[in-house]
Amino acid sequence: MEHQENLTAYVAAFVAELVNTGVRDVVISPGSRSTPIAMVMAEHPDLRVHIHIDERSAAFFALGIAKSLRKPVAVLCTSGTAAANYYPAIIEAYYSRVPLIVLTADRPHELRDAGAPQAIDQIHLFGKHVKWFVEMAPPEKTDEMIRYARSVCARAAAIALRSPSGPVHLNFPFREPLVPNIGKEDLFDLNVRPDGYVSVETGKLALSEEKYEELAGILSRSDKGIIVCGPLDDEFFAENITKLASALNFPILADPLSQLRSGKHSKDFIIDAYDTFLRNSDCKKALKPDIIIRFGAMPVSKALSNFIKENIDIPQFVIDGGAGWRDPAAAAYMIHCNETEFCKSIAKYVEKKNQHPFLDKWLEINDLTKTKLSKINETEELSEGKLIYQLSDLIPDGATLFVGNSMPIRDLDTFFHVTDKSIRIMANRGANGIDGIISTAIGAASVLQPLYLIVGDLTFFHDLNGLLAVKLYNINIKILLVNNNGGGIFSFLPQASEPKNFELLFGTPIDLNFEHAVRMYNGKFDKITSWDQFKSSFLKNMDNCGLSVMEISTARDRNVLEHRELWNYVSREISNKLNGVS
Repeated sequence: MEHQENLTAYVAAFVAELVNTGVRDVVISPGSRSTPIAMVMAEHPDLRVHIHIDERSAAFFALGIAKSLRKPVAVLCTSGTAAANYYPAIIEAYYSRVPLIVLTADRPHELRDAGAPQAIDQIHLFGKHVKWFVEMAPPEKTDEMIRYARSVCARAAAIALRSPSGPVHLNFPFREPLVPNIGKEDLFDLNVRPDGYVSVETGKLALSEEKYEELAGILSRSDKGIIVCGPLDDEFFAENITKLASALNFPILADPLSQLRSGKHSKDFIIDAYDTFLRNSDCKKALKPDIIIRFGAMPVSKALSNFIKENIDIPQFVIDGGAGWRDPAAAAYMIHCNETEFCKSIAKYVEKKNQHPFLDKWLEINDLTKTKLSKINETEELSEGKLIYQLSDLIPDGATLFVGNSMPIRDLDTFFHVTDKSIRIMANRGANGIDGIISTAIGAASVLQPLYLIVGDLTFFHDLNGLLAVKLYNINIKILLVNNNGGGIFSFLPQASEPKNFELLFGTPIDLNFEHAVRMYNGKFDKITSWDQFKSSFLKNMDNCGLSVMEISTARDRNVLEHRELWNYVSREISNKLNGVS
């Protein structure tokens, strides 16, 4: 009885403190050793408990919720390889700066390294991919240990959220019996500091006014500056970066994940076709900057990344509120300052210019490129590029668009241009992998509605079991499944020029009929065979509940040819324009 009282008091205090920190969502995978926390969590009236059988999928589901809310989400599993299955999502959370509180149950110390079942070494299991690790003390009911449980909980939530946000890991050793006394009337009553045991206040990184003024002087002296905005999710950034661009007369090269291509803010300085025209050598010479300011993670576009590397001879400034090091080219000056605060403060000291020929040239080439890219809309066959081009017109205002890696995110970069619709664009670009995309998107869809997911067939197959959450919780999600029967991205890479064993090693066709899997999860499935059918199916599925999948089959070889022919066509038109050829 004393053991149960110790266990119950300790775990209940931890869970109550978790709620005090602002956590409202927990994702639990069933297991025995995690029984004490799972049962207590299920009793708390302010927690939304999501049950996910597969730990790998569960962690990505939690990742999607946390990305959507911009708040920590807790994820709980039992001991052994259950915890190891969290690793891919934890890596993604770490590199994409998403706050997760990872709770793993463990065997008590006397059963470790002794042949006990489901016992692996869980100490620092996730290595450097978590911001903080704590091996929790065994449960006790003493005042000191209750304070310990609460303070560790509060610290974990604060560290997960503190910039740069990321995952933390708490490992709980529990002895049997594992069942707590959830019948206690005062289960979550906290006698001391009921509103929270400790409070952690964290400020934003900022510079001195003297440094802002100095940097503003450097930027103001530039006649050919550009701003590069990679993946960045700050709801206040768009308005302030566009004001800074207006003050400097610098174009903004806006990655689709920068949240700058859509919304109510000004688009006057936004460049959104750079992935196409920066493949042209004449264009890169004409648009060579004398200074680069960069915000956010590295952009999706390889052409833009190469352009940045090719200009290592000029000053480049990377603004990072998370005090990271986002400079694979080793060419930049690091400025550790909150991105929005930097824009606000620098703009106060910038000297406004009346002439802006360099900006005008960027805007002119951008407009020409988009006009020529519209040729994709003339394609009669089902096409991956045209799918994205048409999607920008069809997707409703206020929607969330979650994009898979490999070809979908690259096509989005090329064909999804500025719009006044408010479209939040999300992706897992921390580690750039295809694993867990469906589960992450469904987690996001449990918070954000409506949500559309674009994925390739390999990505869809890789995380099929993630669809169970849709069925269990009746989550609404619309999936555009681009099926080119294999790894389409590899057809664009150098190994495609070596046909021997290319299909075996890289193309990897799987020849699956996905309709059966969709029906298994009570989903609606449409096999798209024409553009008219695509439009009608898209509009019809807007009002559907649950899972809706629209499969668009394309040919990998034709997709490569279409992209290259279009890039070459646009490149010729740009060169003619720059060289005065009519």
